[in-house]
Amino acid sequence: MNFKEASKRFKRGFGRGALRCSSLIIKMLPERAMYGFADGLANLGYLFAVRQRRVALESLSIAFEREKDKSEIAAIAKACFAVMAKGMVELIYLMEHPELIRSKVKIEGRENLEQAFNEGKGVIGVSAHFGSFPLLLLRLVQEGIKTNAIIRFARDEKIERYFQAKRQALGLNTIYSTPRKTCVDNSIKVLRNNEFLFIPIDQNFGSGGVFVEFFGRQAATATGPVIFAQRTGAPILPMFIVREKDN
Repeated sequence: MNFKEASKRFKRGFGRGALRCSSLIIKMLPERAMYGFADGLANLGYLFAVRQRRVALESLSIAFEREKDKSEIAAIAKACFAVMAKGMVELIYLMEHPELIRSKVKIEGRENLEQAFNEGKGVIGVSAHFGSFPLLLLRLVQEGIKTNAIIRFARDEKIERYFQAKRQALGLNTIYSTPRKTCVDNSIKVLRNNEFLFIPIDQNFGSGGVFVEFFGRQAATATGPVIFAQRTGAPILPMFIVREKDN
């Protein structure tokens, strides 16, 4: 085993251990304390996740190179870590207490979703890794909507199995993005059953994507939602979950 492989195994093992430990702590916390715990995790993450911090700072520098100085960019990067930690802690807590989701997440524009379903061809929900989007999906499940989400495999198979078991127990169906043919077939099937298909479209889609300008750079954007809509007639409905000041 070479150093790179050993380092990868160590990092994944450490990540699994940190997830288990954090999950046990989060489960025991009262609701009001989980956001303080998340702030602590965010501070540790910003300090020790060197690669992720560098990527965040470089990306923000590209996006705001003419608008913000280094201190402003660093503040945004720290806030990103805080938001991610808050979303992770909140998700783990609410998956253990799903009865709280309905009171935490309110739906606006429900009539647009109902109108789309009335066409009888399924609904394609497009969104991004913006806010706590898994809560958006779990909230739709609680409304009795058959909800399916296209998701990439996590790099760590054991962590993926953990979250897949949680999603399945809460009624959220996963369609993995690979193998591609299986993903396409399953996606079309649920749409033809007049179900809801969620697709986050903000990840790099590589050479198969359509290149559009994003923060002054060309970014490969997913074509899946449009292709599925063309093949099934399903309407496309943009949707986002936005955190309010009181969480």
